[in-house]
Amino acid sequence: MDFKITHCNTFFKVKGILDKNSVAVFNKEFNNIFDRVNNLTISIQDIVSMDKYGVDAISKLHEEALTRNKKLSIIGFGCKELYDHFKKENAAA
Repeated sequence: MDFKITHCNTFFKVKGILDKNSVAVFNKEFNNIFDRVNNLTISIQDIVSMDKYGVDAISKLHEEALTRNKKLSIIGFGCKELYDHFKKENAAA
């Protein structure tokens, strides 16, 4: 399945497999995004699977939002690996 990102204003829809092979596309799309927007919503509803590289890319985007005091919303029942990552991170806090 191809990896695809579509958007309308500050709402982005990510579809496909976010892994080592597609993470560069994700990073390119969201590089310096918080220079342009204060609020960002990403739907992961159509993510089929995600490896550690995909989880890391979304995690870094989350960290950037926190550092820059921007709002990032991740919506959808997408990928268990991402939820597990954030669940672990919150448990450690």
